[in-house]
Amino acid sequence: METRFPLLVLLCALSGTRSPGASAGRSCADTRQVYAEKGYGTGTAPLTQISGEHLRLCPLDYTCCSSQMEETLALQSERDFLKAVEENSQFLLTTFTLRHRRFDEFFRELIDLSEKSMNQMFTKTYGRLFTQNAHVFQELFVELRSYYSGGSVSLSEVLSDFWSRLVERVFSLVNPQYQFSEEYLECVSKHAEQLQPFGEVPRRLRVQVSRAFIAARALSQGLATGRDIVNKATKLTADSECVRGLMRQWYCPLCRGLPALRPCHPLCLNVMKGCLANQGDLDTEWNNFIDALYQVSEKLEGPFNMELAADSISVKVSEAIMHMQENSVSISTKVFQGCGSPRPAPGRPKRSPKESGGNRRPFRTYSPEEKPTTAAGTNLDRLVTELKERLRPMRGFWVSLPHTICNDEKMASDVTNEDRCWNGQTRGRYLPDVTGDGLVSQINNPEVEVDIARPDVRTRQLIMELRVATNKLRHAQSGQDMDFMDSEEGSGSGGGDQGERYNDDWPGYGPYSPPYNKPPRNPASDPAKPPRVRERNGSKLNRNHGRERSAASQPSCCLLPLLSLPFMATVAPMWR
Repeated sequence: METRFPLLVLLCALSGTRSPGASAGRSCADTRQVYAEKGYGTGTAPLTQISGEHLRLCPLDYTCCSSQMEETLALQSERDFLKAVEENSQFLLTTFTLRHRRFDEFFRELIDLSEKSMNQMFTKTYGRLFTQNAHVFQELFVELRSYYSGGSVSLSEVLSDFWSRLVERVFSLVNPQYQFSEEYLECVSKHAEQLQPFGEVPRRLRVQVSRAFIAARALSQGLATGRDIVNKATKLTADSECVRGLMRQWYCPLCRGLPALRPCHPLCLNVMKGCLANQGDLDTEWNNFIDALYQVSEKLEGPFNMELAADSISVKVSEAIMHMQENSVSISTKVFQGCGSPRPAPGRPKRSPKESGGNRRPFRTYSPEEKPTTAAGTNLDRLVTELKERLRPMRGFWVSLPHTICNDEKMASDVTNEDRCWNGQTRGRYLPDVTGDGLVSQINNPEVEVDIARPDVRTRQLIMELRVATNKLRHAQSGQDMDFMDSEEGSGSGGGDQGERYNDDWPGYGPYSPPYNKPPRNPASDPAKPPRVRERNGSKLNRNHGRERSAASQPSCCLLPLLSLPFMATVAPMWR
């Protein structure tokens, strides 16, 4: 009898370590029912609780799970985790995908409408003269579309080439009594920057179009980047330590015979933070990226308005042509002095300005009702407002994801329910502290063992992608295009004029004077532009393979106010 007493004491002590409700022979009916509802066969499921020495993940206590059930439920816990991440990040993916599509369609439609409007207005005003030279304008819009679509196109070069081609065409048309060789017209376009035949219009249009297109492209590309980042960041694979933590919090209560018991909220947070440690490291760069998207969208809503820039192209081109026509005498005089005296057109006598422009339709600007319409069904202000409303809650998404998942009542108990929840071993309060966010903070995570010395390579790549995208967006806020900052003088396409503003650039912003007045240009001191590469086959300049052409041969010249010169300079050419 004396030898049995210590043994009884030991047995009583061991039995005291069993969790409440855990005892051999207890029914496993609830566990079997839940297991079957998940689509699994109950052939290996015990009818009553058995000893848990075979368990690898759950506490070694009486259990309703066989080894096969534990393995199956571990895989199920991983699927539940990945599904929770996907569902809670779906609004990110949906927002970026839909917003990118809507902005992209809108910007492309603006470009199409701008070209269509120019064609209609110029055809109505200039008739066949425009249609015969329409390729000059078509190439401009081809290049603008190419730039917006991500092509390696410099906006400054595109606009510079457009004005060079246009000055050749207009110069010939305002001087129909002369014929100009290809080399002569090249001399004209090469010195257009000194002559400023279109006044300030080219510079103003370059500033407005460049910064609007740069911002529009940056926003569109940024939204696509956001979509891709979310896609990559949510394509997870849970490692063995993460699966262990997931199984212990979600399905070990089921194995214990307590299927309705949810994990304690702090336990869930520690497991989620351990499993999402690398995603937490995205937080800083992600927030910078969201802020940059928000700021660029505000620029498009205000000073970099894409609608106004697209609308203004035809109007400003018309203003430029009118300026050259009104100043054709002085411009032509300078050209004849610099490039030499052209040949008179065969059989075409010289005429005075009054004779040449008496009854012809003048160049003109356009009334507001003739200006291009915006894209149908929406407008930029509404698109930007909707985007900003969706961007605000995206900040801090990755560090808040563990909280979002654990706040789901199906995933964890309520935060106020501290004593009637699963603490990883039994029903009761969870005592360990909740760890911080990110990889390094998991060094003391009590639920998931994380190797903080081995950062995830894919996450590091996503961080770099976010930094690059953010940098592009920040430069776009200043009218700078990173892709051309090394190849263009100053600060990229349009960047050199980032401080300049004009009343017609800012819808609803009221009058605004430029921050400084540039000194007048001195043609003699300005360096000449480098010669452009010209196509000898005439595809760009409509030369019909001839080395000389006569502007007098244009069949519809009567539709333009052709101002001839009262005299022809006979001095030797200075520029050729």
